[in-house]
Amino acid sequence: MNFPSNCKYTEDHEWIRAEDGKTAYVGITEFAQSELGELVYVEVDTVGKTIEANAVFGTVEAVKTTSDLFMPLKGRVLEFNADLDDAKGGNPGLINEDPYGKGWIVKVELDNPADLDTLMSADAYQAHVAK
Repeated sequence: MNFPSNCKYTEDHEWIRAEDGKTAYVGITEFAQSELGELVYVEVDTVGKTIEANAVFGTVEAVKTTSDLFMPLKGRVLEFNADLDDAKGGNPGLINEDPYGKGWIVKVELDNPADLDTLMSADAYQAHVAK
């Protein structure tokens, strides 16, 4: 299983990767997508909204279940990854295929980038899922 060191992680299995100070990408971890199974739908209706840390910003639907997506840190949702939007010819399965790359879910502007230090490192997250 892959745990990229350039990401920070939450106990709810979201990852966040800061790009240029205040901008970051958010998705679900390889562990999370493997637990959910084949993803068939992603819904994000929070573009343009500021979402508090740990608040729901969308949902993912797998063949057998639907799961909420939780924002790792407070921030404004700038963009939903159109490559995941099946209504526009996208493929939600990109999350299964490449959860840390093409399968990112939202791009956000962080309220306070220093808050990244409150999240788990790759090593800490790996220990968390090994429990």
